[in-house]
Amino acid sequence: MRADRVFAYGAAAGLLGDLLLGDPRRGHPVAAFGRAAGAVERSLWHDHRGWGALHTAVCGGGATALAVLAHRSLRSSRAASLALTAATTWAVVGGTSLGREGRAVAGALAAGDLRGARERLPHLCGRDPEALDADGIARAVVESVAENTSDAVVGALVWGAVAGVPGLVAFRAVNTLDAMVGHRSPRHRRFGWASARLDDVAGWPGARLTALLAAVAGTDPGGAVRAWRADAGRHPSPNAGPVEASFAGALGVRLGGTLSYAGRIEHRPVLNGAGRTVRVADIERAVRLSRRVGWLALGVCAGGRALLSRKGRGA
Repeated sequence: MRADRVFAYGAAAGLLGDLLLGDPRRGHPVAAFGRAAGAVERSLWHDHRGWGALHTAVCGGGATALAVLAHRSLRSSRAASLALTAATTWAVVGGTSLGREGRAVAGALAAGDLRGARERLPHLCGRDPEALDADGIARAVVESVAENTSDAVVGALVWGAVAGVPGLVAFRAVNTLDAMVGHRSPRHRRFGWASARLDDVAGWPGARLTALLAAVAGTDPGGAVRAWRADAGRHPSPNAGPVEASFAGALGVRLGGTLSYAGRIEHRPVLNGAGRTVRVADIERAVRLSRRVGWLALGVCAGGRALLSRKGRGA
């Protein structure tokens, strides 16, 4: 079996495993990586970009090196390589858990349980739930579903198509480090700079593919493209901007605006200003759009890897 087919079949099996099983409740490899990265941070932390870059190199480089060793040790067996690709894909993607958490918040909001919705929101994003009303929570969930479609599914598939199992692991490691230290808190403003910038670079292709596929899979492709072109560049994140703007246009809703992170107020630009306010029912629509985008991304990435393989053999 050729390497491109190993990736295609393995990634498809991994996505199917995520769909049927979700994330493992115990012993999750990403959680184990997070604990190890936290221990390294405690040893290396200084309020300095250089020490933060070292932290990124040790943690991200270490995880990627282990993935390379595993890949090389099994590459003589196509069956073992396929199983490794499937298991790694299942471990690094999180589309099912993303949808589950979004639906849990939507269920609480639909039942009028604002307190319950506020308690569930931190499972999806780092915003201050006490500062949000029901509409604000619904908007936060849709924005989080959009952004994490890229971070938790499409970006990993893109790098898996480029570099196989090491690409899957490297992307998840970088994205996890950004979530841990890449935010602009006083402790991590300098220490987390390297992780944040590396995540911007790693997430760039996946974010654009996510935005494109959201336009294709949504109910208003033209609106998604217009919102992407008009509003994405005004978002403070180079990768969240295209994704959230495209989702806003595809769903016909208005995203962005004022939000709060741990008491810090941010005034973000409005995305798709012609859209209406987000409603609770839009959470389910966003989750379904996210799932369609994930499966389309698998097809695009598998097809792209196969095409590159054929060109390589032809050369």
